[in-house]
Amino acid sequence: MRRERLAIQVIERLAAHPSASIRGVCSDWAETQVSCPFLGNDAHDRQDILELDRQCTQARMATHPMVLCLQDTTELDFNGRAIECLDPLSYEAQRGMYLHPTHEVRPERESLGILDTWMWVREFKYADGNRPVVPERLS
Repeated sequence: MRRERLAIQVIERLAAHPSASIRGVCSDWAETQVSCPFLGNDAHDRQDILELDRQCTQARMATHPMVLCLQDTTELDFNGRAIECLDPLSYEAQRGMYLHPTHEVRPERESLGILDTWMWVREFKYADGNRPVVPERLS
C-alpha cells in the first residue's frame, strides 16, 4: 500500500513537471527505487497507463455536441543518449522515436484529453538497403 502511494505521488509530480527526470521529482532514494520498477514494468504498456485518462476523456467528450480529434506526429529526439532501440529520425544523425497522439479538443479550444497514442521507430538501413540485425523493437 505504501509502495503504491509513493508511485502515485511520483506520477503526479511527473505529470506536473513533464520534462523532469524521475530522480528529479523523487524526494529521496526510496521514492526513486519504488518508481523505476513501476514505470519500467513490462507487464504494462503505454496504452494500459493511459487507460484511466482515456476513460475520463471519453466521459468529457460525451458531454459536448462537437469534439475535434487532432492528430500530429512528433519526433522525440534522444540524440546523445545511450538508449537501445532508437533509430534515425529526419536525419541519420538524429536518434529517437515518433509519437502520434490523438488529442480531443472542443471548438472553443478547450482540451479534453488524449484518446490514443501510437509510437514507432524507423527501421535503420545501410546504404545498400540491407537492415542490420537489431534487438527487439518497440511495437
